[in-house]
Amino acid sequence: MDKFYEITIEGVTRQLPLCEVNEHLDIAAFVIFGDVEMTVAAATGILKKAPEFDYVLTAEAKGIPLGYEVARQSGKPYFVARKGTKLYMKEVFGVEVRSITTDRDQHLYLDKAEADKMKGKRVLIVDDVISTGESLKAVEALCEKAGANIVGKCAVLAEGDAKDRDDIIYLEPLPLFFK
Repeated sequence: MDKFYEITIEGVTRQLPLCEVNEHLDIAAFVIFGDVEMTVAAATGILKKAPEFDYVLTAEAKGIPLGYEVARQSGKPYFVARKGTKLYMKEVFGVEVRSITTDRDQHLYLDKAEADKMKGKRVLIVDDVISTGESLKAVEALCEKAGANIVGKCAVLAEGDAKDRDDIIYLEPLPLFFK
């Protein structure tokens, strides 16, 4: 029998499937891909709480639809910290990250053109879920390398102890499920 956790975010209710991380822990899987109603509602909620900003920055991949929608609703540009370099990216710099939902070390990259636009500007970091904070630290490190001024770190959900952090903005807490 599948187990779910029900959550309501900005008036939109979803059943999140519980997924095993290890024999002692399950997490509720919040997947925003393809969920336009949730993406729009979450972006609206984030913008109600967000400080003034010039650019949105998110990490590839699950943050992309949310980052786009925050940018669309605000009329501000957005950038994506990429998991791999692309041919069109010039003078690329990166940082290493290991998140709770990934089984190996990864890297996030920006190119100089994007970094130059963010230099000295107010940047709003946006992600779907903040849990251990490792992905967030990596995006913050990219902002620092770019010379950006981080004005807010926002997520739809703060998972586990992340809900107790005073340096993030989030819409709802998401519990961890210990066995």
